[in-house]
Amino acid sequence: MFQKGNEAALAVLIERHQKELFSYIYYKLMDDDLSNDIFQDTFMKIIVTLKQKRYNEEGKFILWAKRIAHNLIIDHFRLKSKVQKVSETTYDNDEFSIFDMLQDKEDNIEEQLIGLQINEDLHKMLLCLPENQQEIVKLRFFDGLSFKEIAEHTNTSINTTLGRVRYALINLRKIMEEHQIVLTK
Repeated sequence: MFQKGNEAALAVLIERHQKELFSYIYYKLMDDDLSNDIFQDTFMKIIVTLKQKRYNEEGKFILWAKRIAHNLIIDHFRLKSKVQKVSETTYDNDEFSIFDMLQDKEDNIEEQLIGLQINEDLHKMLLCLPENQQEIVKLRFFDGLSFKEIAEHTNTSINTTLGRVRYALINLRKIMEEHQIVLTK
């Protein structure tokens, strides 16, 4: 029903599968905050996939959701061992994230200059977004807050927060395409 435009169906999906999916994630990580983040990222990925109508109903939604969560957990540990970066998704087959450029490592002077230019371009692009989307993007990707923390901070629901992040990223990609902005080193 969510794929057909019934936004309320998302709340039903979350409520129906929240406990089992969160338990699955928690027992892999044994960290409440990290489990919440992975849970939220999992539903973010689910929402995007459903909105793009790429999910085929086979009656195994929870298995599909657990597979997404499993991949996000693996990606978390891979990233933790290599480069610290913040992204709206770290799913292997997803397209490039403009926020993957935020990293903690020392670059040579050329990479530093390119990084500064990327950050400057990114901040200019953010100014083109509606104020509520700007705030959510900054809180999520620059301040590193979880979706739950952002919802509490902005006094909105998690669904509203997820939606604003999703629309902000769609809008940023459109801006990149329209202005032929490249945010890579």
